[in-house]
Amino acid sequence: MKNPAARTPRHLLPTGAAVVTVVLWASAFVAIRSAGDSYSPGALALGRLLSGTLVLGLLCAVRREGLPPRSAWRGIVISGLLWFGFYSVVLNWGEQQVDAGTAALVVNIGPILIALLGARLLGDPMPPRLLAGMAVSFAGAVTVGLSMSGGGGSSVLGVVLCLLAAVAYAGGVVAQKPALGQASALQVTTYGCLVGALACLPFTGQLAHEAAAAPLSATLDMLYLGVFPLALAFTTWAYALARTTASRMGATTYAVPALVVLMSWLALGEVPGALTLAGGVLCLAGVAVSRSRTRASRVVAANETRPEEARESA
Repeated sequence: MKNPAARTPRHLLPTGAAVVTVVLWASAFVAIRSAGDSYSPGALALGRLLSGTLVLGLLCAVRREGLPPRSAWRGIVISGLLWFGFYSVVLNWGEQQVDAGTAALVVNIGPILIALLGARLLGDPMPPRLLAGMAVSFAGAVTVGLSMSGGGGSSVLGVVLCLLAAVAYAGGVVAQKPALGQASALQVTTYGCLVGALACLPFTGQLAHEAAAAPLSATLDMLYLGVFPLALAFTTWAYALARTTASRMGATTYAVPALVVLMSWLALGEVPGALTLAGGVLCLAGVAVSRSRTRASRVVAANETRPEEARESA
């Protein structure tokens, strides 16, 4: 009889990948704030996507990944257009129109949309713990958003743009999930990033003009956004998504607002208020609840991961 402890490190890899993703995505908010002072939304999105595509392309070449199978391209193209391309531009634009709190509040509708679309299109289960955890996390996101919202800082255009970003995010995740059953996480991320970069090529002129005038710190922020929150974090996201449901992964991103508050505190000296801290705690508590499982579901999940592990080791 095999020792169950021997499988523990392998079992924890998806959780570790999810943690890497949310930490790097949270750090992106700090970098976007800095780079956004020198780069317009489209130029920032294109620069980030080009640097991400370059890094991912080199990784694919080193690992000799090759092209994804034809069956995966539909999901790759849709997620590339919606999530990598459109989402990046409208979110950058939206955050220039509204304060950070309002943007965080509206964009956090995304995990709820992922759960609804995942249940409708992918047949994802909606266990009570997931629903309860999402409700707690969303309450935390609302609390963080309201506590960080500045008076008069919002506009109708900004709210609409952030809402469009949330819809694009949800659609991209749900489209990406089936592709991960046909291609590797690195392939899906690399070619999705490439599709997004191609869609943003009309901003090439803006990028060239703004890069010539931008300070080095802003350009380094843009490159950081492409290499770490995009190339690395989107790959770890895809790895984890391939091993769980879209709904559960969407709920995990509710940890991002809490981490943004912490990082802003440590890196920018922005001391959060009591209400902001309470909202961050609620976000993390909700993620913990949504990712918890009963004993029976853990056994089922372990059995489901074994064919995947066998495929990877082959």
